[in-house]
Amino acid sequence: MSLVKWNQPKMLTGRRNWIENFFSETDDFFRNQNWDMSNDVPAVNVKEEDKQFLIEVAAPGMKKEDFKVEMEKGVLRISAKTEETKEEKENGYVRHEFSYRNFQRSFWMPESINADGIVAAYDQGVLKLTVPKLSQVSPSKSRDIKIS
Repeated sequence: MSLVKWNQPKMLTGRRNWIENFFSETDDFFRNQNWDMSNDVPAVNVKEEDKQFLIEVAAPGMKKEDFKVEMEKGVLRISAKTEETKEEKENGYVRHEFSYRNFQRSFWMPESINADGIVAAYDQGVLKLTVPKLSQVSPSKSRDIKIS
């Protein structure tokens, strides 16, 4: 037989210690949680070059028709929505599967961009946008951007 040291829980040693223990454990709970929501929003790379910005959105498994890219009031908005249903019938059983995925990313763009010159292309799971810069600053207009 071995002896094991037992510490009385803080909450049993008095009201003040119980309250301190509650807040301490609550802080530990929230600190140790994985609050990473990156599974819901695709990763984005933004690169600034001399004459343009390059934006890459990692969105595998989607089609270019799933995306909507628009520029409005200085904000570049990239959104996508997919819905998939699958039905299998086998040995008298029916299995339905539903899959929904959507996201939206918004970027404040500087006034020095050419909103009319924005080009978007989707290839091998990556949406690539080229946002050219202007040599002179002019007010931007609202428009949808076609994905090729």
